[in-house]
Amino acid sequence: MPDPAAPELDPSQKRWAFGAAGLFLLAVGFLGFSANTGILMPFAIGWVALQIFGYVGALKMAKGDFAHPLFKSQVLLHVIAVMLLIVTIVRSTQ
Repeated sequence: MPDPAAPELDPSQKRWAFGAAGLFLLAVGFLGFSANTGILMPFAIGWVALQIFGYVGALKMAKGDFAHPLFKSQVLLHVIAVMLLIVTIVRSTQ
């Protein structure tokens, strides 16, 4: 039974929330890998912290709207971080 206090999200809000959650899980997984191997530890810690403070701040300013442009830009910022991480890994293996 859904919580009556929680508003129903439209499909666009669900997509952006799912994208943010996926990126956060990826960051936490990379933090676990980094803690195990010691590789890129400062980046892994900083990325998780940046996501926590960034998503919370963006949602506060957007008044809980996951489809707000501020929240979308926060998600795309972390997509760029994933791309930079991939490029760094590819360049280090060549």
